[in-house]
Amino acid sequence: MKKHKEIAVSFLRLASSGKVREAYEKYIHPDFRHHNPYFKGDRASLLKGMEESADQFPHKMFEALRVLADGNLVAVHGKVQLNPDMPWIALIHIFRFKGDLIIE
Repeated sequence: MKKHKEIAVSFLRLASSGKVREAYEKYIHPDFRHHNPYFKGDRASLLKGMEESADQFPHKMFEALRVLADGNLVAVHGKVQLNPDMPWIALIHIFRFKGDLIIE
């Protein structure tokens, strides 16, 4: 679904620009779960980790390269640069939607 693809990319852009809490309020379901091995699997833990990352890397840049959708799943292939003097890092985010909110 095109709308889900746009939401996924908007979430990543907003969060990587340092507006993590705004991104969560706008795009993340209250029952959100995640599978990042560095944080507990709940919404609050990843939010805190993402806010800490935004504080540590205030000049972070994100670029979406490809976005694929299949039903309520969206995969975003992108790259991130934490600081201007650091290399770009390739990454993949996979989102599951419930309605128009990211739930996983």
